[in-house]
Amino acid sequence: MGDSMNLDGMKIPQHVAIILDGNGRWAKKRMMPRNYGHVQGSKTVEKICEEAYHMGIKYLTVYAFSTENWTRPKEEVDALMKLLRNYMKDCVRTSNKNNMRVRILGDRSKLSDDIRESIEELEKASAENTGLNFQVALNYGSRDEMIRGIKQIAGDLQANKISLDDIDEKLFNNYLDTKDIPDPDLLIRTSGEQRVSNFMLWQLAYTEFYFIDTLWPDFTKDDLLKAVQYYNSRSRRFGGV
Repeated sequence: MGDSMNLDGMKIPQHVAIILDGNGRWAKKRMMPRNYGHVQGSKTVEKICEEAYHMGIKYLTVYAFSTENWTRPKEEVDALMKLLRNYMKDCVRTSNKNNMRVRILGDRSKLSDDIRESIEELEKASAENTGLNFQVALNYGSRDEMIRGIKQIAGDLQANKISLDDIDEKLFNNYLDTKDIPDPDLLIRTSGEQRVSNFMLWQLAYTEFYFIDTLWPDFTKDDLLKAVQYYNSRSRRFGGV
């Protein structure tokens, strides 16, 4: 972590969230199937996890598969699920090797039994790791997350576990997928798109946004550094900062 102090005295964001965009276009430019872009994109994720940790970033969250992604062609969805299965197998080993804690955000109910079991195994195996906190948003949609949270609150109200007066921002946070995770300081979206696409709408309330034209498989350590430099150029006044 000492490396972060050498980055020209920059303030390192505690939590960086990334919308990984452009895998399909990256593959198309190379006359390759979209699935090839997703494979290369997953390799970029591994590299950026390592770079983020060395820069002093404590939390990294990536938007891997949204609730809307099920509408993609079945062949592509099946290939993404196959890639996910392989990633889960490798991730238990790599997370422990790199002292990385991994958590999955999103609604797991639509995922197959074997993937859900792999997620539970991965989260349990990496729970005590003290390095980078790595969150993967999978079958995730922010509106869906909030509706699920509201339903849980309603259930707890009916069961008299909480009262109406208990409901505030802090309590609502505890019903979200990110309940133990600080809000992002910086959001990066690749490939030139400039929207949040139903990603962490509640958590991004005070986040700085950084958009870059680079397609995700081409994203590098230098791109991450430029995003952090941009974050440092912003004047953060809320909350006395």
